[in-house]
Formats: sequence, C-alpha cells, structure tokens
Amino acid sequence: MQTSPINPTFDQVYIVQAEEIDLISLEWDGEYSHFRHMFADTYQLTLLGQAKIWVAKTLNNYLIGQLFVSLKGGRPELADGRIRAYVFGFRVRPVYRNQGIGTMMMRTVEEDLYQNSFRVVTLNVAQINHAARRFYERLGYRIVGDDPGHWSYLDQTGHTQQMHEPAWRMEKELL
Repeated sequence: MQTSPINPTFDQVYIVQAEEIDLISLEWDGEYSHFRHMFADTYQLTLLGQAKIWVAKTLNNYLIGQLFVSLKGGRPELADGRIRAYVFGFRVRPVYRNQGIGTMMMRTVEEDLYQNSFRVVTLNVAQINHAARRFYERLGYRIVGDDPGHWSYLDQTGHTQQMHEPAWRMEKELL
C-alpha cells in the first residue's frame, strides 16, 4: 500500500513513464481494477513502441495521475504511428485536482510527442464531462467532431464490458 502526502507541492510531483511495477498502482486501490487487462495490454504495447503510459507521482512514489497514449492503433485518424497520437485514460486523483498536475502531465506528454515528431494530439472527452472539456480547451484543444463512444474492454474477471459514452473528438496541433 502506498502512502499519500496530504498536499504535495508542485515540486514534490514528478511525471515519468510507467514501469511494469506501476501497473498495480494504476488500479488506485481497486477503484480501477476492472481495467487491469487494459493496463497490462497497453503496457505490452509500450514495449513494442506503440504506446506510452505516463504517471504522476509524489516524492514517496504515490501515484496520483495517469495518462495513456496510443502512438499507433487500429484507427489512424486517432493514432497513425507517425504524426498523430491519441490520449486516453487520463485521470488525476480527485484530492489532487486543480493544483496544476493535469496541466503538467499534458504538457510533458505533448513535449515528448513533439520531440518524437508527432504533430497532432487527438482525444475524446465525454460529452457530459464539461469540466474536462473546458480543461482541454484551456490547453488549446478544439472540438473537431463527435464520436459515438462505443468501445469495450475485458474486465478483471475476463468478461467483456461494452461501453457507450458519446464523446467530443478534440485535437491540438503541436507547434
């Protein structure tokens, strides 16, 4: 079990790419254990150079944020492996929100993508998540369309879960 600092200061948080040992921490003490297979599958894609998993940690290694990036996937309009990458599964623990951690994570990811020749970041944000949409707009993302939001995942018990989350497709050009 990780120990959480009460209120870490900005300089007590660091953003790094996840390691295999971080996979269990991505579950946030069971809250996201239903995504266990997705976390493991995405980690395997990191080893193939097709994805990245970024985490925000406090100095005592308490994971407070996570963000997944698909560099190349089955939908080239989202991630084509050359200039376009797709951000998903981005979250910051509620107690640590509105402290600049999310912005720091996004800027770190954008800089890494830019340094690796990617020029467009895409993401989907649930149409009902107005706060997240405003957050992305503050960072320069713009709505380019909508997405029906049909997707599925294998839960921790091995059952396929079907999701329907209508979303706004957003993009940002990296300059």
